[in-house]
Amino acid sequence: MMTDKEVMELVNKKTIAFKGQLNELEGAIGMLIVGRHFGWKVLLLIHDKKTMKKYENILGVDFRVELPDVGKHADKSVAWLAVQKIKSFWKAVKGEEPGIRSRKIKLAG
Repeated sequence: MMTDKEVMELVNKKTIAFKGQLNELEGAIGMLIVGRHFGWKVLLLIHDKKTMKKYENILGVDFRVELPDVGKHADKSVAWLAVQKIKSFWKAVKGEEPGIRSRKIKLAG
């Protein structure tokens, strides 16, 4: 995983060199930063694989390598808490488990 310094260097490099839709660069950077706190598994519960792949390509990184599986704040994710109650994370990602996918987070408590 990248250090904080390496992340900022990457963000600066990619921002300066980027050509395309600015909202896509913004989304990619946001996913990288948020993913460091929540983990790539939580990201897969709120984004589809296609979006994650697009953002990985924009940044030139593999989120599964650069992000933790489960970040230290994953327990704030409503979707992550719900997926803990079922048998298959991947079925939840695919939408085969109804009512799991959610973008909501709860207050730390």
